[in-house]
Amino acid sequence: MDKVQKHEKSFCACVLTLFPQMFPGILGHSLCGNALKDQLWKLDVMDIRAFAKDKHATVDDLPFGGGGGMVLRPDVIENALNAVKNRKGRILYLSPRGEKFTQDHARDIAQEGGCTFLCGRYEGVDQRVIDKWAIAEVSLGDFILSGGEPAAQAILDSIVRLLPNVMGNANSLVEESFEDGLLEYSHYTRPNNWQGRFVPSVLLSGNHANISQWRMRDREHVTRVRRPDMWERYLRKTRRKT
Repeated sequence: MDKVQKHEKSFCACVLTLFPQMFPGILGHSLCGNALKDQLWKLDVMDIRAFAKDKHATVDDLPFGGGGGMVLRPDVIENALNAVKNRKGRILYLSPRGEKFTQDHARDIAQEGGCTFLCGRYEGVDQRVIDKWAIAEVSLGDFILSGGEPAAQAILDSIVRLLPNVMGNANSLVEESFEDGLLEYSHYTRPNNWQGRFVPSVLLSGNHANISQWRMRDREHVTRVRRPDMWERYLRKTRRKT
């Protein structure tokens, strides 16, 4: 199968950014990087500045109403969006005002065949173009980054590893944190005795039923202690099934 045929069937991600040189970044290494080389997914990076129409390639301007910083112009952003409007999947704008990105989002996007990421800078993007194009705003969490590029890379990493043939062991995905509403169980390896700390004996027993039960109890304990919000959601979901 040639490269074009592979790309037609693989997940295609597009990134609109003022700093195309930041890509592929971490996406060019390890699991995602290997999948990119194997053409299991494709990454297109487009420079927003290329869609400015004046001789200075102006992409931003002062905010109406005053205030610090600059705002990315709606006409420039729309020119960029028009160039990607026929691509597969949704358009995401990385924004601290957005809905928190979750594993559920990653699973949904992985099945859509593609996604476009709009990376903001400065004070962000003019709200009118976000509203007109019904762009979904997403956030990694309650903290501020200098731009959307690091967030786009993190989100893409979470998506790519869910694509077919990317992970060597499919069972690893099933047992991970957030897949069923619980955090993952604790992991141990050799040596059994490390500085007077021992591996739980059940993990050395060879009894797979007991190991499975121990891991489930550990997942529930860790989730209850570390993420009470997740634990409450898990309990509500469990009650609905009974």
